[in-house]
Amino acid sequence: MKKLTKWLKGPAPLAALAGVAAAAVVLSVAEMIGAFFTARAAPVIALGSTFIDFTPPWMKDFAIATFGTNDKAALFVGMGLTIFLLACVLGVVAYRKWALGAAGVLLMGAIIVASVVTRASVKPVDAVPTLLGTVAGLIVLRLLVARVWRLQSFPDVPADVAAKGPGRPVSTRRAFFTATGLTAAAAGIAAIGGRLLSAARSNVAQARESLRLPSPGKAAATVPAGVQSAAPGVTPWLTPNGDFYRIDTALSVPEINAEEWELRVHGLVEQEVRLTFQDLLDAELIESHVTLTCVSNPVGGNLAGNAKWLGLPIREVLKRARPKDGADMVLSTSIDGFSASTPLEVLQDDRDAMLAIGMNGEPLPLEHGYPVRMVVPGLYGFVSATKWVVDLEVTRFADSKAYWTQRGWSERGPIKTMARVEVPKSFAVVPAGRVAIGGTAWAQTRGITKVEVQIDGADWAPAVLSEEASVVTWQQWSFDWDAKPGSHYIKVRATDGTGEVQTEKRADPVPDGASGWQSVMVTVE
Repeated sequence: MKKLTKWLKGPAPLAALAGVAAAAVVLSVAEMIGAFFTARAAPVIALGSTFIDFTPPWMKDFAIATFGTNDKAALFVGMGLTIFLLACVLGVVAYRKWALGAAGVLLMGAIIVASVVTRASVKPVDAVPTLLGTVAGLIVLRLLVARVWRLQSFPDVPADVAAKGPGRPVSTRRAFFTATGLTAAAAGIAAIGGRLLSAARSNVAQARESLRLPSPGKAAATVPAGVQSAAPGVTPWLTPNGDFYRIDTALSVPEINAEEWELRVHGLVEQEVRLTFQDLLDAELIESHVTLTCVSNPVGGNLAGNAKWLGLPIREVLKRARPKDGADMVLSTSIDGFSASTPLEVLQDDRDAMLAIGMNGEPLPLEHGYPVRMVVPGLYGFVSATKWVVDLEVTRFADSKAYWTQRGWSERGPIKTMARVEVPKSFAVVPAGRVAIGGTAWAQTRGITKVEVQIDGADWAPAVLSEEASVVTWQQWSFDWDAKPGSHYIKVRATDGTGEVQTEKRADPVPDGASGWQSVMVTVE
């Protein structure tokens, strides 16, 4: 305890605190100046995006399985802790040997600059905020560390006594904490000011709010009554925009001016095609209910959602471009650099793959791809659902690799047949008697013909299917169970429109989606 007390009263904690304050200045100054540059040039966003780019599939799968749609928040927390610890170390190093500490700060600045300039749609000039922030942080670190040096040189001199040497004030712990506190406050104000300035300079959200979507040339089919499961507590058949899952690689939601948006269609085509947002508004649009599913969705997971989409069929765009013989894939690219490989024939058939501009009767939310994204029924999102899409290259699987294909995932991602139990929840305690079991099943483009429930390994019993809206949407189900006291296990499986029964074989999401039967344990009292 005495050693700890002595250490706390020594210079190391103060030097570490100086490092933290300097790091805060680096980030806040870059944030404030970055309001006048590309949003993806922000140091934390650039570092986080670079980390995601180099994340191995198993780590991505672990993050999504552990944190779900909060994976990005978890990444920010982890980055914050890492930056804090590195700043502490750099502060101590700078106190002991300034040259090494300064070199460490410059090295970190160089790493951040490299992360910034390698982002998609980022120009070299966008490194300016980080460069200026690094310089500001280095100056602050020098000033604060100098106070620690002077404090250690004259630890016992009263605050109101001049230090040895003309014109040099004594540094006290109180003066150091005051200086550090003022620095932190200034950094906080700069960061908040940068955020407010960025918001004030951006009119994308306001433009989206004022956008009026055109009426579709082909309206969505009428949803039959009875699509919702009879079991209370089952997720809504139509997923509200605010509840729709979000899994993507964008730490900062791209803000794209719809008036400046352009889609380029090129590659193995007879004619290059370029489309503006106004071209989409003026086109013959279609409307369709489509269920989307993330390849990272575990057995029984919630990374699936059903919405009504409005957009232009991609097959109509490809007709204009006229793909050449031998082409078998379309590589779609987002403005943030993400890419997906979609089989060409899937985009040309009658499943109504579209360039979507509307979701559930309103313009796409910013986080779901505004102004334009891809919606492709029957394929997992990692090979089809490119948000903020700006480029379609008609190519071949043999010639081009997409973002996740380069990281070990499959080239093609047809969605597997899946059924899940939503009520009762696993480990729930329910009263004896009639218990409603319910959930959702999907096999996009094939449809669901049967869902079966098994209790404690007994014979499979058919569930009651809710009405089917279409083969590209999920279908809900319910089952009445006469529950007896004790612990019980509930399993569920589905059969698709081709007659294929959902496989019992367990598989992880990597490389082409999870499989297996969900098992839920409940206690009946």
